[in-house]
Amino acid sequence: MTTALVTGASRGIGQAIAVQLAERGVRVALHYRQNRPAAEAVLARLPGSGHQLFAADLGDAGAAEPLMRAVQAAFGQLDILVNNAGVYHLHPPEQSSYADWQRLWSETIAVNLTAPANLCFLAAQAMGRGGRIVNISSRGAFRGEPEAPAYGASKAGLNALTQSLAKALAPGGIACYCLAPGWVETEMATPHLDGAGGAAILAQHPLGRVATAEEIARVAVFCALDAPEAMTGSIIDINGASYLRT
Repeated sequence: MTTALVTGASRGIGQAIAVQLAERGVRVALHYRQNRPAAEAVLARLPGSGHQLFAADLGDAGAAEPLMRAVQAAFGQLDILVNNAGVYHLHPPEQSSYADWQRLWSETIAVNLTAPANLCFLAAQAMGRGGRIVNISSRGAFRGEPEAPAYGASKAGLNALTQSLAKALAPGGIACYCLAPGWVETEMATPHLDGAGGAAILAQHPLGRVATAEEIARVAVFCALDAPEAMTGSIIDINGASYLRT
């Protein structure tokens, strides 16, 4: 049975990806940081059997290896890795103290870039020959994030990591894809969408709405299960034409 590890699976995009993978018959290792009740609620929603929960604080550089060992011990294999877990911290350079700048930079890079890099490395070893890696990036990697520079930098790094690994791992049959959503209707985005800047956010979107987590998940699952190998290294925009790059 195909097995996938989805990080940040207790809510939002990660939850939607886990559900849709399970609907396709994939056995899912659901990672969460500390909200076990939320993770258990997602686990209860998954069709099929054999799914399991795995807790790890990916802000800790040493957490990736024991997480991967636990998944391998439980399932004996890994076919798909979805790096979805991420954080978004506001730290505009003109309004932040140097201490806050350093702290939030370090926390963001640790979760958004270092952890995915470590998990990609470990997953490639676990997969042997053949497998899929799907990284969740952001349009912020291209347009810039002036109020959250570490977030933009971490996602740009994730794009570059995906493309580097696509070249490095292709001879072993491992394909790597990267998704770059814009605003998505999730718990993390709700305060911004419902806040004072919500109208301005919506004004960026020709569709008159932001993407749903289910829409992002559909593309992630396509990459994990159906995308041709020739697409490896692709960065796929899913932002409702709110930001178009050439």
